[in-house]
Amino acid sequence: MLKKKNISASKASLVLFLCQIISALDVPLDSKLLEELLQPPTITQQSPKDYIVDPRENIVIQCEAKGKPPPSFSWTRNGTHFDIDKDALVTMKPNSGTLVINIMNGGKAEAYEGVYQCTARNERGAAISNNIVIRPSRSPLWTKEKLEPNHVREGDSLVLHCRPPVGLPPPIIFWMDNAFQKLPQSERVSQGLNGDLYFSNVQPEDSREDYICYARFNHTQTIQQKQPISVKVFSTKSVTERQPVLLTPTGSTSTKVELRGNVLLLECIAAGLPTPVIRWIKEGGELPANRTFFENFKKTLKIIDVSEADSGNYKCIARNTLGSVHHVISVTVKAAPYWITAPRNLVLSPGEDGTLICRANGNPKPNISWLANGVPIAIAPEDPSRKVDGDTIIFSHVQERSSAVYQCNASNEYGYLLANAFVNVLAEPPRILTPADKLYQVIADSPALLDCAYFGSPKPEIEWFKGVKGSILRGSEYIFHYNGTLEIPVAQKDSSGTYTCVARNELGKIQNEVQLEVKDPTMIIKQPEYKVIQRYGQVSFECIIKHDSTLLPTVIWLKDNDVLPDDERFLVGKDNLTIMNVTDKDDGTYTCVVNTTLDSVSASAVLTVVAAPPTPAIIYARPNPPFDLELTGQLERSIELSWIPGDENNSPITNFVIEYEDGLHEPGVWHHQTEVPGTQTTVHLKLSPYVNYSFRVIAVNEIGRSQPSEPSEQYLTKSASPDENPSNVQGIGSEPDNLVITWESLTDFQSNGPGLQYKVSWRQKDVDDEWTSVIVANVSKYIVSGTPTFVPYEIKVQALNDLGYAPEPSEVIGHSGEDLPMVAPGNVQVHVINSTLAKVHWDPVPLKSVRGHLQGYKVYYWKVQSLSRRSRRHVEKNILTFRGNKTFGMLPGLEPYSSYKLNVRVVNGKGEGPASPDKVFKTPEGVPSSPSFLKITNPTLDSLTLEWGSPIHPNGVLTSYILKFQPINNTHELGPLVEIRIPANESSLILKNLNYSTRYKFYFNAQTSVGSGSQITEEAVTIMDEAGILRPAVGAGKVQPLYPRIRNITTAAAETYANISWEYEGPDHTNFYVEYGVAGSKEDWKKEIVNGSRSFFVLKGLTPGTAYKVRVGAEGLSGFRSSEDVFETGPAMASRQVDIATQGWFIGLMCAVALLILILLIVCFIRRNKGGKYPVKEKEDAHADPEIQPMKEDDGTFGEYSDAEDHKPLKKGSRTPSDRTVKKEDSDDSLVDYGEGVNGQFNEDGSFIGQYSGKKEKEPAEGNESSEAPSPVNAMNSFV
Repeated sequence: MLKKKNISASKASLVLFLCQIISALDVPLDSKLLEELLQPPTITQQSPKDYIVDPRENIVIQCEAKGKPPPSFSWTRNGTHFDIDKDALVTMKPNSGTLVINIMNGGKAEAYEGVYQCTARNERGAAISNNIVIRPSRSPLWTKEKLEPNHVREGDSLVLHCRPPVGLPPPIIFWMDNAFQKLPQSERVSQGLNGDLYFSNVQPEDSREDYICYARFNHTQTIQQKQPISVKVFSTKSVTERQPVLLTPTGSTSTKVELRGNVLLLECIAAGLPTPVIRWIKEGGELPANRTFFENFKKTLKIIDVSEADSGNYKCIARNTLGSVHHVISVTVKAAPYWITAPRNLVLSPGEDGTLICRANGNPKPNISWLANGVPIAIAPEDPSRKVDGDTIIFSHVQERSSAVYQCNASNEYGYLLANAFVNVLAEPPRILTPADKLYQVIADSPALLDCAYFGSPKPEIEWFKGVKGSILRGSEYIFHYNGTLEIPVAQKDSSGTYTCVARNELGKIQNEVQLEVKDPTMIIKQPEYKVIQRYGQVSFECIIKHDSTLLPTVIWLKDNDVLPDDERFLVGKDNLTIMNVTDKDDGTYTCVVNTTLDSVSASAVLTVVAAPPTPAIIYARPNPPFDLELTGQLERSIELSWIPGDENNSPITNFVIEYEDGLHEPGVWHHQTEVPGTQTTVHLKLSPYVNYSFRVIAVNEIGRSQPSEPSEQYLTKSASPDENPSNVQGIGSEPDNLVITWESLTDFQSNGPGLQYKVSWRQKDVDDEWTSVIVANVSKYIVSGTPTFVPYEIKVQALNDLGYAPEPSEVIGHSGEDLPMVAPGNVQVHVINSTLAKVHWDPVPLKSVRGHLQGYKVYYWKVQSLSRRSRRHVEKNILTFRGNKTFGMLPGLEPYSSYKLNVRVVNGKGEGPASPDKVFKTPEGVPSSPSFLKITNPTLDSLTLEWGSPIHPNGVLTSYILKFQPINNTHELGPLVEIRIPANESSLILKNLNYSTRYKFYFNAQTSVGSGSQITEEAVTIMDEAGILRPAVGAGKVQPLYPRIRNITTAAAETYANISWEYEGPDHTNFYVEYGVAGSKEDWKKEIVNGSRSFFVLKGLTPGTAYKVRVGAEGLSGFRSSEDVFETGPAMASRQVDIATQGWFIGLMCAVALLILILLIVCFIRRNKGGKYPVKEKEDAHADPEIQPMKEDDGTFGEYSDAEDHKPLKKGSRTPSDRTVKKEDSDDSLVDYGEGVNGQFNEDGSFIGQYSGKKEKEPAEGNESSEAPSPVNAMNSFV
């Protein structure tokens, strides 16, 4: 047997096909050969074993195979023949075995569930596919259930069960709120592998009513939601800490079975306070490195690509400061069958031997079974050359009839493997695949590889000859490779010539000739040499070569193994490289590389750059000015200017600047004309008519600009008519009966000649009227009198001079003057929303009555009197502006329990129209402000006297006062709270039975029927004994505080600022500071210093519509601050939106609804009088389930779905969302109802323009239906 030699990568391109492996043949991948050879079928593509299909789309079951002749295809379904011709919905693709089941034309996916298997057959055998299990995906709805609120004590654990519907494939679970925001998870709150939400301990902030579990079915792009779950956490005075307890898994031990190669997920979630920390260990071993990951805040242990070695006991330990608990999970890793040696196709010659080996492993060990052409080998036709020995089939002395496709099936309880391998017995005469007379060229003294790719069955013998009648090649100077290639290890010039390859077997003989040419090597006979050159000098490297005359060399130069710099100083000649004006950066290694089609050589040399001898310092300066300016080639609109440059002063001139002077219109003023490169000394200049030109030139280099040259001679251009017309033409009336036409006049330079004037023309738009024109002097305004009020005009202004007119101007549209609107808005209606907010509606005025540009409507409103005090006060009118053609708006900031008046006026550019009749409305009661004061006097051993003033703003009828008080001990801890209700007509109270020498804190507020107002606080102390009572001096009757305090913080907030005031009791000469921040934010407090000892401060730069917290402190008193107060800035101005109530379609729809309701009432009345029963069931059936509401595709919000019972599937990719979603109901209070603009603001007249918004949540309906989801939701995929 010949010894096989390794072939280097450079030779691999010459090695083709054909290596002998054991006793079988390899068929070369030659397309022509493959088309001619017979071959049993081979499955090339098939659908997955477990194939879950979309029930809304056609089912495509793939089965592709190749073979010669091309195979035919058949299918079985559930083990029996599947006759596709009898089912009109099933077709097979041409020249393929792929089935297409047409579901979209009325088919039901469920009807085609089953196990399918494809068979590809030709005269040489039959190959079979895997068993393909077809199952349609399912995304059922949640079973409706009544969910009771979860009432949990603070610190206890809680589990919110998801229990998603069983889908195919199983859904992905996630939790969100009503606003479609993912619920935050942490070590304390996290989602388990089963989808449940676990709370190790609950906190007050966990209280909410919108814990919603979502199930996303990826296969159908559908999302289902569970009904919202309510959690209410009630706080206790003390929260008991608890040691850890496992919520999942339960007990102390459990078991887990996982398959080899899968991902192992183990989970431990514990309850406890403080929140337990989870740790994982493997008993008797280490967790596998590089394959172990911790997820869900270390509650989940994840090991990827598990193997049998990962079996064992895994312990999770939950620990907090009070103790620990653990759980042991016993993991067993099983294995579905996997290949050790899969059977391979076998190509044999008649009479040869061979084997098919099928070896697989698994846990438990798989069972190996064989099939021949898809039939169990035990009942297949007998073949005397075949013997089955367990996992091996042995073939002896095969014949052509032994060709067949064999299937190996390895299976255990966790799965199976199926492999097709054919035995193809071929009797083929020799064929040589290498092209005839192929030319090989090599360099002398290098290897030569001559190819002879062949095929035949039995395998041919290969012999090589040199020359036509040469003898067979033998000896150590040649190497013969298994694939037929002849290698000459060291080719010489005399190795050139013709070589013949002969292939023969018992069926025939064939030969092929190839040509070999051996070329002389390429050499560098004069190499570049090491050079040392002074800076700014010149250096040259030589590279002289010798090469084979039949080869064309190319020479390239490299610097430091990279291409030469792109610099004109580098000159590459035929045999050298020259570098001019050498600099330090040219230092390096230069390489000459010579390439031919067969070889490559190179040589290198180093260049060292040294400093040049010292030279006198060079002085760089700005250039001298150009001189000798000359004008030539004078024409009406152009001229040639030339000059002589001044001295560069050692810095090259980069450009010249040309300037001109107009001696006729602007003598002494120089203008920029153009710029030219520094190498140019002549320029062609374009000129304008009626200008007396002079030119000058300025030279520029890197140092700066030269002085201007002396001016050239003057050149006066001829006059011409204007080239352009005035710009910015406008027509705006200043009075109701005029039209003011304005424009930007032409400059003298633009006039092109003397006598510049303007022709002003106008005519009324949309009226068949002639143009009226007037010629005016060189001005920029003309007033047309006697025009109708606010009508459109077409306007144009044309320039002219003594030589003619400018081109025809374009027309613009203007309007005559505006006048005040004539008509007031009608049908003004007011709807009181709450005690501080009302909504006003009005009918729009006719546009003709506006007599100008409609700018909007103004609502004037003012408080007439308070209903609680019946006392009038100075009337201060508020103004609210609504831009555009709006017919409604919101009135914010009203005072409760008050009587108001309002009127509405239309506004145009001239001003306001007449006011509508005053409309009276009243606001309902609200909660009162805090009592005006609270004084505590007459302290005794066991009593204190309290006096107070009624609220400045009662906002209704006071019903009572609420007094709460509690003692404070020496460490400032509060005692039990006592509450007393006091009649509203009282103004003082004596508290008795108090403890002597005790400090008390009092909380006092007023109430109306609506609720309690803000409270006022005070502190006081009972005396030690009767003898200890001192007669007070200043401030008699008021108990002095024992330590400084700040109280009664009040805020008056506007849109972007707030006025803060307070009362201080304590030492004099104290400086204060104000701290503030956004309410509910965890950001640090912002601090503002109050100058002096003032008791007020203005906070500026606030954000509109934002709640802020504020407190006041005293400098120098460590840790002394007031209690916090909260205020809200005024809202921002709303943006303009279309009012739906004014849309014609909406009005028509409302009328139709009203008519239907009227008819329904009449029918009900008639049936009631006849004694009939009202069809409640029909009414209930007519309403869709409010939970079944799909998502809109454009903005991700929820819309309505028409039929809750229609569960027909939609096309995949549809953006129609799924069922079981909750619709967000918009409040009647739209953002557009609160005035113009995005940011609210105070007008100059003191009126407020702002916005309010409201939100209403609809409770989800209950039910118990469960069915298929009707539609996909692509828009919600980003949530997970």
